[in-house]
Amino acid sequence: MKLYHWGKVPWHESQLIYHALAHLGQEGLSIVSPTSPYVCIGYHQDLHQEVDYDYCRSTGIPVFRRDLGGGAVYLDGNQLFFHLILHKDNPLAPKNKEHFYKKFIQPVVKVYNQIGIQARFKPVNDVISGTRKISGTGAGEIGDCIVFVGNLIIDFNYEMMTRILKVPDEKFRDKLHKTLKDNLTTIRRELGEPEAEKWSEDRLNRLMIREFQELLGPMETGRRDIRLQNKMDELFLEMSSDAWLLGKRKSGKNGRDIKIRSGVKMTHRIHKAPGGLIRADIELREDTYGEISVSGDFFCFPRDGIEQLSTFLKGKPILNLKQALNQFYHDSKIETPGITIDDWLQILPTGARP
Repeated sequence: MKLYHWGKVPWHESQLIYHALAHLGQEGLSIVSPTSPYVCIGYHQDLHQEVDYDYCRSTGIPVFRRDLGGGAVYLDGNQLFFHLILHKDNPLAPKNKEHFYKKFIQPVVKVYNQIGIQARFKPVNDVISGTRKISGTGAGEIGDCIVFVGNLIIDFNYEMMTRILKVPDEKFRDKLHKTLKDNLTTIRRELGEPEAEKWSEDRLNRLMIREFQELLGPMETGRRDIRLQNKMDELFLEMSSDAWLLGKRKSGKNGRDIKIRSGVKMTHRIHKAPGGLIRADIELREDTYGEISVSGDFFCFPRDGIEQLSTFLKGKPILNLKQALNQFYHDSKIETPGITIDDWLQILPTGARP
């Protein structure tokens, strides 16, 4: 396995490196951090519902849609990223995604403990210190590879995070800011300024590399060869396009029902499951499901599993939803960590006639 220890890189390269390696089918560990801030949204998210895109454009903050699930985040040089790319058939990678998270989050936990921060794994994919999250991680499939991404958080710009998100009003934004500070912590916050300064970016990165090598074995240095650079350039053209960035746009507002005609209704639902927020725009036709559009900050394996579910439910009677969901999960082998059939029953209408 190769180690790509690139340190500080342009913001877009901090995302393109792992996308390119996965598309090329190259296993490796990438250690990078962006030279400038940007916003990154999850594959399933609706940009205009999650992010104040006008604000980002007016202030020159780039927005990037990754090819993995999860939520919108503000990223900058105070976050040190790692990306682990493994072939799907690698025997070191547990097939069950929750077991996968538990195994590969351990290097993060160990690094925090080594520098004096009591940290532990909390399912589905969090690292917490006390009651606060201190690392963001996620996993997904790109091509024939599984990609696991995460970070060490030296410091965090709470104000900017709450500013770039789309919120209904400023009162809500103030509450969001407080909630974020109450539930997300950093190395500087936990250790205090003098102690935190002892742990330079390079020192923290080397600790992370050592812990991953303890888990995976020795690694050889990975080079930015022409094949890798060409793939990164190719992906940047595709992933910086409006078609990619805006392609998940949905319609509807929170909790709104619109009657189209007798027997036909559009409804918008939101449900917070342990595995993430689910938003759904649902068309109901004569007590059956029509078009269903789902977005949110959850993870799904395979990546197109939610699209498969929407197609499967089309035309199914709403009264038989639980039976249909049981059949789909059994037949498709879909995995939605932290999201169960009971969560879908919370968000999808199950009996009321439109």
